[in-house]
Amino acid sequence: MKVLCTNGVKAVTAELISVVERTIGLSVDVDYASTNMLMDTIAGGETGDLAVLSAEAIDGLIEKGVLQKGSRADLAKSVIGVAIRKGMAVPDIGTVEALKATLVSARSVMYSKTGISGVYVPQMFAKLGIANLIAPKARNPSYGTVGEALARGEAEIALQQISELLPVTGIKVVGPLPDPVQLVTVFSAGIFSSAAEPRAARMLVEQLTTNAARSLYIAKGLEPAF
Repeated sequence: MKVLCTNGVKAVTAELISVVERTIGLSVDVDYASTNMLMDTIAGGETGDLAVLSAEAIDGLIEKGVLQKGSRADLAKSVIGVAIRKGMAVPDIGTVEALKATLVSARSVMYSKTGISGVYVPQMFAKLGIANLIAPKARNPSYGTVGEALARGEAEIALQQISELLPVTGIKVVGPLPDPVQLVTVFSAGIFSSAAEPRAARMLVEQLTTNAARSLYIAKGLEPAF
């Protein structure tokens, strides 16, 4: 069974895969990447049994017939957060003005080149009127994830989905962006119209929406959406 899964819920699915494999009696091959990268892959002809992407992406693929109509299942809501390396002074991000001051005073600011946060964060800088101030010190990971690059010392501060920051050792999640500039993303699952294992895909979705899974989403910095 093949799954194309966004990095936004990787922390949850990675822990549940072994349980799912025992339940459905099949091995599960998961390709992880950002929603945007996976959408490009699917547009290039890649397919599988289940896709776990942003709700917007799932809806678009259902409309195109790539995913089965009526197969969308909402899994979790995700927000963008701010992180620093462990041991650094914790900055104030409690209000929009405090966040602006923190970003402007930082020596370097890291965010993703791809994915939902990678698209949104530069837009937020523009909305805050600090894009020109951030541009000279903006950083993208040389390799790996934003959190991993932050831990390596490639930037002073980083912005990314909290669920992708929490698993990384050597960094501290300061907290979410203030509500007025926050982006809430719903991650959903959808079954491919060409799925070779549609029954197994439905069983996997069931496992991703159990009460036990609910607790795991919360522990990984996500809000259950079911």
